[in-house]
Amino acid sequence: MENSLFPAATLEIGKKREELAPEALNSWRAFSRQVFADGALPAKTKDLIAVAVAHVTQCPYCIRAHTKSARQKGATEKEIMEAIWVAAEMRAGAAIAHSALALDVMKEHGAGS
Repeated sequence: MENSLFPAATLEIGKKREELAPEALNSWRAFSRQVFADGALPAKTKDLIAVAVAHVTQCPYCIRAHTKSARQKGATEKEIMEAIWVAAEMRAGAAIAHSALALDVMKEHGAGS
């Protein structure tokens, strides 16, 4: 189900993207293939990482593409959901960690409510 805020990734959009910047797009495609190939990390693990990162960066296209790719590489629904929970924890953890900035400012500007 597509959200009207985000147009469907169509062949037409892909062709226009290629028409406007073919060298950059081809370079990006080659880079992407290399990054997601089996290496020190298996390709499935890389897609699970991508699913998690896509949730933090809030890219709906990436969420769809990497969830599909992870499933095609054998990731279970539980593995995908666990990756999403890791992303959620990291996002929440960053907010808590950054509270040090607010606490520092409060310390500089005096105690009290």
